[in-house]
Parts: sequence; C-alpha cells; structure tokens
Amino acid sequence: MSIAVEQVVSLAKKAMANNQPDLAISMCTEHLQTEPDAVVLWDVLANAHFLKKDNGQAAICFEKVVELAPQNPKSHQNLGVFYQSIGKFNEALQCYQRAASCDANYAPAYNGAGIVLMTVGQLDTAQQYFAKALQLDPQFADAYSNLAHVFFSKGQLPAAAQSYAEANALNPDLKSAVANRFYSLAMMCDWSWLDAFSRVAKTLGIEGEEVTPFSLLPLEDAPERQLARCQKFVSAKFGQGATWQGGVPSARPAKLRIGYFSADFHDHATLSLMMGLLRNHDHDKFEIHGFSYGVVKESRSLDEAINYFDSFSDVSGSSDEAIVQLAREKNIDIAIDLKGHTRMGRIGIFARRIAPVQINYLGNPGSIGADFIEYMIIDKVTVPETHKKYLSEKPIYLPNCYQPNDDQRRIPTTNTTRKDFGLPETGFVFCSFNNTYKITPREFDIWMRLLSKVEGSVLWLFKGNDYAAENLRKEAQKRGIDPDRLVFADKMPEPEHLARHKHADLLLDTFNVNAHTTASDALWAGLPLVTLPGEQFAARVAASILTAANLPELIAKDEADYEAIALDLALHPEKTAALKQKLQEQIKTCPLFDTVTYTRDIEAAFEAAYDRYLQGLAPDDIDLTSAK
Repeated sequence: MSIAVEQVVSLAKKAMANNQPDLAISMCTEHLQTEPDAVVLWDVLANAHFLKKDNGQAAICFEKVVELAPQNPKSHQNLGVFYQSIGKFNEALQCYQRAASCDANYAPAYNGAGIVLMTVGQLDTAQQYFAKALQLDPQFADAYSNLAHVFFSKGQLPAAAQSYAEANALNPDLKSAVANRFYSLAMMCDWSWLDAFSRVAKTLGIEGEEVTPFSLLPLEDAPERQLARCQKFVSAKFGQGATWQGGVPSARPAKLRIGYFSADFHDHATLSLMMGLLRNHDHDKFEIHGFSYGVVKESRSLDEAINYFDSFSDVSGSSDEAIVQLAREKNIDIAIDLKGHTRMGRIGIFARRIAPVQINYLGNPGSIGADFIEYMIIDKVTVPETHKKYLSEKPIYLPNCYQPNDDQRRIPTTNTTRKDFGLPETGFVFCSFNNTYKITPREFDIWMRLLSKVEGSVLWLFKGNDYAAENLRKEAQKRGIDPDRLVFADKMPEPEHLARHKHADLLLDTFNVNAHTTASDALWAGLPLVTLPGEQFAARVAASILTAANLPELIAKDEADYEAIALDLALHPEKTAALKQKLQEQIKTCPLFDTVTYTRDIEAAFEAAYDRYLQGLAPDDIDLTSAK
C-alpha cells in the first residue's frame, strides 16, 4: 500500500467513524482515479456505501474487491457478510464457501456459513460449522455466541448459557452475549442473573454494542430503557431506512391493499388471535395479502387462514429486496409488521420501505424504535397518554383492547379429570400458563405465600423446559413449600389446551411481561385471572384484556392488592364460582371477543392512517376511541 493510499484509507475510516460516509466516499473515489486497482480503497468505499445504506453501490464495490483479490478469503467473506445483511442468504453462503476454498483454515468463513444455515433453520449443520470455526480459532468469541444461538434454538439451555458466557469472557465488549445469557437463564428460571443484571441494567444495550431488545424485556419493567435499546438496535442494523418514493395517488384506491408480514402463519399464538380478524375482513373495501417468511410451511391453522387472503406468498427463501419488490408489485398500501424484534423478525424489509404506510401490530410487545414504522396499534390501557413518550411510532388508539380475538375458537368437550393432569381431586388450583422466562422472584414469592395460606392448594405451571421445572421446585422448597405442590403442564394442541383450563380456578399473571394470548385463552375457556399492570407495554396487556372483558375488579393496584385478590378468591370459592358465571354469561358480548366490531375498528384505523398519507399529512396520533 502506497503512502498516499494509506493516508486516504486512514482519513476515510476516520470520516466513517464520525458518521460521514459521503466524505469517505469522496476521498476514495477521487484517489481511485489515479490508482483504480487499489483493493483497500475499494473495500473502504464499499463499507462507506454500506454505512450510507446505498446497497446498490456497496454491492458493486464489494464485488470489485473480489474481482481484484479473488484469492483473498477476506474479500469473499466481506461480500458474504454484505449479502447476508440484505437477506441474500444463498449468495452469502456461496461467498463463505469460496472464502473457505481460498483458505481451508479461515475460521470466519465457517462462522459466516453457520450464521446463514442457522438463519434458514438448518441448526445441526450450522452447529458443525461453528464447531469448525472454534476448532480453527478457539478464541473466536462471535463463533461461541453463534453456537450458543444454536443451543438455545435446540432447547439446550445450559449449553447456550455457558457458550454465551465463553463469548463474553473472550470479548467483554460483546454485550449481546451478556443479554442473551441473561435470557437463557430466565428461560430456565435460574435467577442467578438478578444481581449481575442490576449492575448493568442502565447501560446494557444503550451504551456499547446493541443487543436484541426482546432478550431484556422480561428482566425489568423500564419502558424508557427498552425504547432506547430498540432505537439503538434499529439504528445500528438498518439506519434511518428508505423513504417512500412512489407518487401519492389522487384518490384512495377502490380497495386498500393490506400486507401482513410474519414468520408465524402456522399453529402459533399470532395466527390464533388473528383468525377471526382475517375471516371478517371486508373484501369489498380491502385486499388482504399475506407474506410468510417462516420455516413452518404446513399447519392446521394455515390451512384455514390461507382461504381468507386474496394472495398468500411464501417468501421464506427470498432476500429482503426480493420481498420488497414482490410487495411493491402487489401495490401494497399498508404494510403490517407482525414480528418486530421477536424471534425471526425481519425488520430489514420494512427499512427498505414496502409501502407508504407501515404499522407495528400485535407481535412485538412494545415499540420497534424505527423511524420507518409510522404507527403502532394500541389502546389506552396498554399505552395511556402519559406513556406515548415510550413509542417511536405514532399511536393508533383502538376503542377497546388492541388485541384481536377469534369468537369461533373451538373448545372440545372432554371427559378428563384433574387426576389426568396430575392435579389433586380437591383443593384450589392456582395456575400460570405463561412461558417460563416471564417468571421472576417478584411473582413467585407471592405465589408461594398463597400456597402457604391456602390449605390443599397447588400451583399449575406451564413446563416450558425441564430445567425450569427443576429450578422452580428448588425455589419452592427454599420458601418452605413442598415442591410436589407445583404441577407442570406439558405443551398440547390448542383445542386440548383450552379444554384443560376447566380444571383450574384462577390464573396468576406475571409482571414484567404479562399473559398476552395466555390471558385471552384463559378467559375464553372461562378461567378468570388476576393481574398487576406495570409501566411498559408488555406489563399492561392483561389489564387491557380484563378491561375489555368487563372484569376490572381483577386488576390489582399493587403487589399487596394482587395477593389479596387472589387469596380472597381462593378462600371464598363462592366468589370464584360467581366470577366464572359472570365470565360465561358475557363471553360472547364483551368487547374482547366481539370479533366483528374489532375488525371494523381496525379497518377504520387502516383507513385513517392511509387518509393522512393521501392528504399529504405527516403521521400523527389517531384516536378512534372518540368515535365510539
């Protein structure tokens, strides 16, 4: 490298470090006129265009680096990383394989290939690639972290936690490994994370490396920090996103074209909640299009739901750009992100701008933190006026609960007994079918006190995983409760799961992340629940659900009230019976399960959001509660 080139590279990298990609581009472009084959300049230029989110120019430059240095594994590696970042997984995998063919001992190539394979669901093969990368470079922190992802996805939670710890030990700046380790421990109800998390809570994911925001959601109720984490993550991964380049039509289309984007169009809570909405959409006013990028291709729920779409596209193997192109070909007017930061979300397709109006809805329990998502569908319990500051999106307030429900869900008649599920034939059955990561000592202490005060009672929990069951039994024993009073429920198909609710008496909610679908399941099955609303969206959902079910008396004011409500119901079975009777009488008439009215409300929300765009108005609060 000549002295002149070395100087240009140094100055250009400083410019990029100061978020001045245009300056870096200008420097490199000017010098390439005299030294057109300077590989390092092309490489810096590629990264500058990538920083600017100009993927077209970035691709040209990365490919030029490969052309000039075809035997250098790093040139293929960098092109692979670029392709992977824009969702071109097949091309990325080919680049990593070419890098390995240039140098069979080049560990980053195996790590990169493993990431692609993991992303497309080939976990066993991905694990082999990460193991190979670590064999070649035992100090490869990123490979340890990625191997941990595989262990987590395969349910090998202790191995995942250990591998995340190894990654962080090798690279203390790898904050994502710290956050993911906390989440793995939370899944196992291993509360050894509490002290460590309290020491880093104010900075983790806010300073230093970005982290996946969802991993920290159950660990604390801090909406201001959660928003900051989301914004940092989105900014680092996607930048500000593209603006809509299409012209504004002179009039609203005869039918608004709605695009729902998700990885969960199968037997999943999201589709279960949405089934009634999809069934009741007004096809005289709307075209409904589904875009599925999940790995599950067939299910009972999908077989039904697919009939409610005007088109349904399996885009699981498509790049972000290809998905966006398809959506634009279908002239989608409003694009709905049903995943956000949850597992397998693809925010990148929204960053590339699918439609003039983009909405965060249902799947992500809080703000996405992206400037390119205009709206979030909420209600005034999940996000009171005082809490709008915790959203990057403008709120669309629905008149009742933001959550859709299906008023035609079937609950089979069964002849099961309590004994079939390991429950005592008599005695009060507290239950919590929430996922294990939601349980913290805050709730558990109360639950154990309830068991100590209610003779013959048991706590029926969703098993989730063997590690959580074992740890919760140990925690019960520490609190002086016989571990056998904890009964664990295995996963079951939805109809049978709903049917077994009849054997419980009261569902006890979790705090930082409430029961969401779990709460609606319980109420639909006739089982009341008690909740304590917190501050962040995820901590207020059950209160919204109970409000829409006309059961505000089950919303506690504080922890003492939560415990008192539950204890009163347990000690006075006639009150529990009266609650169940009330629930049964109004199940089909309360707003929570009025699916048709809900559908009309959300369609009005879509129309209001689109009309603001049509009128050339900036996105702003949309309040449909005043129309009721």
